[in-house]
Amino acid sequence: MSERLELSPEEAKLLKEGTLADTEIQAHPRDFYRAMRHGDPIHYDEKLGSWLVTRHEDISAVQSDPVTFSVKHGYSEQQARGMREEFEAYLREHGGGYFPDAIMSDPPYHTRIRKLMENAFTAHRVKELEPRITAVVHDLIAEVVAKGNGRCDAVKDIAIPLTIRVIVEQLGLDHGMEEKISRWSVAVTAQIGAMQTRETMLENARQIADLQNYLIAKMREKETNPTEDMISDLVHAEVTNEDGSKEKLTFEEAVSLVRATLIAGNDTTATAIGNLFYVLTTKPGIAELLESVIDDDRQLNRFIEEHLRAEPPVRALSRMTTREVTVNGTTIPAHAHMLLVYGSGNDDETVFPEPREFDITRKNLGRHVAFGGGPHRCIGLALARMEVKVAAREIVKQMKNLKLAMPESEIRYTPTVATRTIESLPITFEAR
Repeated sequence: MSERLELSPEEAKLLKEGTLADTEIQAHPRDFYRAMRHGDPIHYDEKLGSWLVTRHEDISAVQSDPVTFSVKHGYSEQQARGMREEFEAYLREHGGGYFPDAIMSDPPYHTRIRKLMENAFTAHRVKELEPRITAVVHDLIAEVVAKGNGRCDAVKDIAIPLTIRVIVEQLGLDHGMEEKISRWSVAVTAQIGAMQTRETMLENARQIADLQNYLIAKMREKETNPTEDMISDLVHAEVTNEDGSKEKLTFEEAVSLVRATLIAGNDTTATAIGNLFYVLTTKPGIAELLESVIDDDRQLNRFIEEHLRAEPPVRALSRMTTREVTVNGTTIPAHAHMLLVYGSGNDDETVFPEPREFDITRKNLGRHVAFGGGPHRCIGLALARMEVKVAAREIVKQMKNLKLAMPESEIRYTPTVATRTIESLPITFEAR
């Protein structure tokens, strides 16, 4: 069991009065994370009604026990929190059905789903995609640079449309849908963000119904006319069991997985690229460091890993206890909602000394939890890593002298416990 440390009066006050539901703490969470890690590592956040797991070792322990700590119940309990029945009914009536997230499930069902999904995300397949993704990223940044005024919004003009173009390409969707997909992503992510009113939940449900109707039509098309894309992969996914029998995804499962791939495939990666622009414009020496490793693939990979550790796009994901359990000396009741706070785990100084130092020479870089871990480690991590890496390379090749074009104190973050996403990031730059 890890020892509690003596807190400063400020930390003790923050631990007593702070909550992750507070948008100010969401925007600047590190002092709150540290106070929890040191004084109460399994901290009950009354405002959220959740146990916050904040230390790296505890996050790892919880992730490796999917039986005691259920993803399925944690996720479904968090979804449209307090308004789930109404949310479900709306989608059944207007969105072609309610499709539970098949990937947010527990073994043994999850094992089957994961196996059926893996073909779409193999490292080999991702490697094959790199030249096409490089072309998409190159063209988009070139468009922004060509406007010629040396100013842009790094999040709205680059990070979001870039990741949407890539996932549209991968899934085989229609081009020119950036705005719609961006809206749909916000609506889906809001369901696990624990920050909705009834009014915003219904507006978000309308957006999700629109998304589902669009995807169902596309999937029906590819059932009869498969093409070289991930929707076709998922619609026709097949796995051979030990007894020689073949198994496919049901159409309902496939809808939920295509939806999850579209949203997770752009939302969190856009956040990671937005965060990359943030560190390049605000942290001294980082732009120069990136420039120095851009032609060394191994060093560039290490730069990306350290970036994901230091600025993880996913802040926290849910679990629910299936029985009473003690974690790091704290007893958590059965059926309790938990949040694994990856942002805190990646800042844990007992695992990553001087966690606020950006250090690509760390011996244990691969231990960060930006992609989760255990059976639920992010299935799209190879694609996400590659997109961030390609973006980093193209930024250096086409832009220089990046500067923030607003006071850092005025940066706003999307109000959600699920991700730490910058809403807008105006920058200035020179074309290279």
